[in-house]
Amino acid sequence: MKKIGFVTPWYGENISGGAEAALRDITGHLFRAGVEVEILSTCVREFHSNWNCNYYKPGKTYESGGIPVLRFPVRKRDTRAFDEVNLKLMHGEIPLKEREEETFLREMINSPELYRYIREQKDAYAAFVFIPYMFGTTYYGVMECYEKAVMIPCFHEESYVYLKKFKEVYSKVAGMMFNAAPEEELARRVYNLAGVKAETMGLGVDTELTYDAARFREKYRIMEPFILYAGRKDVGKNIYTLLDYYQEYRYRRKSELKLVLLGGGDIRIPRELKSYVIDLGFVPIQDKYDAYAAAELLCQPSKHESFSYVIMESWLCERPVLVHRDCNVTQNFTVTSNGGLYFGNYFEFEGAVDYIVNHPKEAHIMALQGKKYVKENFAWDVMIEKYKRYFSELCTAE
Repeated sequence: MKKIGFVTPWYGENISGGAEAALRDITGHLFRAGVEVEILSTCVREFHSNWNCNYYKPGKTYESGGIPVLRFPVRKRDTRAFDEVNLKLMHGEIPLKEREEETFLREMINSPELYRYIREQKDAYAAFVFIPYMFGTTYYGVMECYEKAVMIPCFHEESYVYLKKFKEVYSKVAGMMFNAAPEEELARRVYNLAGVKAETMGLGVDTELTYDAARFREKYRIMEPFILYAGRKDVGKNIYTLLDYYQEYRYRRKSELKLVLLGGGDIRIPRELKSYVIDLGFVPIQDKYDAYAAAELLCQPSKHESFSYVIMESWLCERPVLVHRDCNVTQNFTVTSNGGLYFGNYFEFEGAVDYIVNHPKEAHIMALQGKKYVKENFAWDVMIEKYKRYFSELCTAE
């Protein structure tokens, strides 16, 4: 089989984020399994940097243990015009006018040289895999190679999914690989996938984690029971709902249960909670695993996820999870595995926390069920075979 090109708006070994981490994991494991892969990206550093700035030099480098990375310069964009349209989308103001959709796509991150490369070199590739869906590198890149275009879209319920331009283009791709069943259900509801090789694959997870609860407690001097949050701390992750519910829980239950936060981002912690909410920021990866093991539970309050590594890691470290009812993906994982509980309002949150804290035996059983689910469905040896089969069938179908 010819090589597989993975197309992404930015690439770097130290970029945090779901889609970025997923791409590194997928390509790294495929590469080590003997599949010829290549990264095609722009010279932009990462999502939060200036999309007009070429941070990297264009050309080929070898990264992540020898994987070739080809970077292409971005063209200048009208940031103000883009932001005006993007603000409407962020506020759910859809549908947009056609010219507004055109502005959104034209003035986001784009690299005409990347698109020209795909057009001129596509015969050298078995497939091009685009991740994630909403960026110019995916939209314009797909149009250069419909017959070889595969998407790992990372869809979730948001206004961007419903853009008419996306519907027109993404219904013509050769394949789509989804991270979870609710994502596929959303895609089939919005897009015409009649001619698309669409399949829920999941994402690979390193399943052989080691963890030591006592080590975490001793290092960070946290001896009280606590709820753990791990991830980016911002409004988009619904972190303030967790903070508000935790504050109400302490007041109503007179509880000494603490809340420990891991990950980047700033959060405004009320003065009266300063002694109870412990924000550790970024910690070494082993400390994160130890934190899972030490916690009563992991709470993942986000409503917008296409996968969730943190709930998988919590299960692997044998702790149950509490997720938001309005996130179809994490709720589906939790219900399917029977690895935790979900909430949609404060009183459901209170009841779920009470149950897990007051029923340690049942909480451990939930965690073990989650662990079994992860190992059976998302262990890397399982995932590599899924990817090999998928690409083999896709190329045979051509």
